Amino acid sequence: MSQIKYYIVTVLLLFSCAITAQNNDIEDIDVSKLRITNIITQSEFDLKRGDFFNSKENLDMALELSIKVEDKKSQGIILAKIGELQFITNKFDKSLASLIKAAEIQREIEDIENLAITYSIKGALHAGKEEYKDALEYLNSAKTLFEEKNLNTKIPEVTLTQGKVHFKLKEYKTAKSLFENTIVLAKKNNQADILSKALIYNSKTLLNLGNEKQSIQSALEGLNVAKSNNQIHNIDEAFLSLSEIYEKNRDFEQAHNYLLKHSKISDSILTVERANLSPTGSTDYIEAFNADEFKKLKKQIEDQESESNLAKVTTILSIALITILSLLTLSLYKNNNIRLKSNNMLQEKNDDLIEAMKRAELASKTKANFLSTVTHELRTPLYAVTGLTNMLLEEEPSENQIPHLKSLKFSGDYLLTFINDILQINKIEANKVELDPVLFNLKTKVENVCSALNNQASNNNTKMHYDYQSNLPETFIGDNLKISQILINLIGNSIKFTKDGDIWVRVNSISNTGSDHTLRFEIEDNGIGISKEKQDNMFESFSQGSIQINRKYGGTGLGLSIVKGLIEILKGKIYLKSELGKGTTFFFEIPLTYAPETIEIKTEDYSKNISKLDISNIKILIVEDNKINQMITKKILSKMNLQCDIVDNGEAAIEKVKENKYNVVLMDIHMPGISGLEATKIIRTFDKKLTIFALTAVTLEDKMHEFDEAGFNDIISKPFKQKDFEKKLYEVLSDNQ
Repeated sequence: MSQIKYYIVTVLLLFSCAITAQNNDIEDIDVSKLRITNIITQSEFDLKRGDFFNSKENLDMALELSIKVEDKKSQGIILAKIGELQFITNKFDKSLASLIKAAEIQREIEDIENLAITYSIKGALHAGKEEYKDALEYLNSAKTLFEEKNLNTKIPEVTLTQGKVHFKLKEYKTAKSLFENTIVLAKKNNQADILSKALIYNSKTLLNLGNEKQSIQSALEGLNVAKSNNQIHNIDEAFLSLSEIYEKNRDFEQAHNYLLKHSKISDSILTVERANLSPTGSTDYIEAFNADEFKKLKKQIEDQESESNLAKVTTILSIALITILSLLTLSLYKNNNIRLKSNNMLQEKNDDLIEAMKRAELASKTKANFLSTVTHELRTPLYAVTGLTNMLLEEEPSENQIPHLKSLKFSGDYLLTFINDILQINKIEANKVELDPVLFNLKTKVENVCSALNNQASNNNTKMHYDYQSNLPETFIGDNLKISQILINLIGNSIKFTKDGDIWVRVNSISNTGSDHTLRFEIEDNGIGISKEKQDNMFESFSQGSIQINRKYGGTGLGLSIVKGLIEILKGKIYLKSELGKGTTFFFEIPLTYAPETIEIKTEDYSKNISKLDISNIKILIVEDNKINQMITKKILSKMNLQCDIVDNGEAAIEKVKENKYNVVLMDIHMPGISGLEATKIIRTFDKKLTIFALTAVTLEDKMHEFDEAGFNDIISKPFKQKDFEKKLYEVLSDNQ
């Protein structure tokens, strides 16, 4: 019995010891957790004082203790704080490793609140490494988690970091919005440090957005908050920001003052940070340094003899190198002087060339203006010459007068052709010639040109031959008028220099891509030919074979120059092959687009058409100061059975239009007193519908914009062709009826 009691007592004692041990273990864990919390608090205090080494030692101690008691939540918190400390001390790689471990533990135990804090620190770390995309992803994740847990006091620090990232990315509007949001939240939560930083960074953002005044206000407000809370780093940042703002506003005195304050406080901060270096850190550094120095000293002793020899070689090489460098420096100096002189010379030459170019442009412009003025002035009397000649020929002159009148008509037409050639050259040189592409039959067009010139060729006892490629399409889209002008000039040129001979006109396709063809036109003759010396200048203005040729065959020397200009406008090219005494062949190639159909153009006799209209009440006003031109124009209108009144100045024209109802006004431009342009502008103030034609000697391209602005309906260029004049009158009168 006593033995059984002994066993019972033993069991009871063992059970009591186990319970006591378990209670002691529970008490030890609670004590350890409390100790961990105290150590973390001490670490945070050290961090705020800038004592990074003591802060790190306390965190390492807390981590070791939390691992011992298997407190994973504390492990995650401590690792995040170690990562934050390593980030502050610029140990980015170590910081990233610590934060990754912290996040793994927190995700494992679903510690969402502290995971959000870890993400926030990780976002700041990526921002510090200029990995802005990753930074924004972690910051957005942290903000979302804080909002889910209603941890509103944690959000301002995240939005502040987001704003800094967008500021670095120069996305100033987004940064401004985030800083303003941070300011509101920080004020609401009484977070002075974050508020001060947000105000200062907002001032930087406003400065980049051009709001200097608001920028200064924000910086000053941030400075006041920092001073009120003794935030040394924020005060320093505010001073620097204000210095930059005032410098941009060109207030250099204020900028200098704030820069001095920034420099002073920066020195103070640096002194404090140096003082906070731990003895352990210093000892480690000194030991490592001494070990390295010992190795170097040992190596120096071992290599002393070789170093002595090396020193000699080094000295010799140094002397040689210095000598070479001296020579190179001298050479570079000389080359630099030569280059400077060359540059100055080139600059002077360039200035001379620019001045010469300006003079050449002025001379060219003066020449063009002179030719234009002279030719325009010549066209007015030519109107009288050609008009009177045509009238006399139509009035059944006596038989002995007809040859004289035809000679007069020929001279007038020749002079008009010469003037028109000069104007055409001026237009080509001034790039005023525009393309007018239409659908036309190329074969018929070339055939018509050859037929029109056949009589002229017959007078020289010369035969015309026309060859159009058999399988070549006939209808194309292009500027047929310019093609006709080119052919007339080239064929006419061949006729002029070919007596008792032959002229061949050929059209061939040399290449095509779909509908686009490149056509070659050949005009060959067996006339007098062109010498090798003259061939290079054949396409220049006023260029001819020789004075003797000019006197014998005539011509202005402008035809080939016009041809070349027109071909270049058509994006083609021209060249020639000639041999003196054997003949000449002109080749020109132009691009044309094939079209499947063509439009048949019908010619109409508009003078007969007008007679079909009811013209009993039609009245036309002629405004012309030249008496001869008045008579010619009136004669043409009378032949068309049209009534007309005549005035010789702009003032009288205005009064006539006010007093009478006219269907058409033929308005001369250059008149004494009020010009035709001014008179038309005045008439348009009280009569918008009256048809007014400009009867002028200027070319249409020169003054078209002025005619449009003045209010003219159309322009009739002097000296005009009667058919064109009748056509325009018919169109107006038929529209009115």
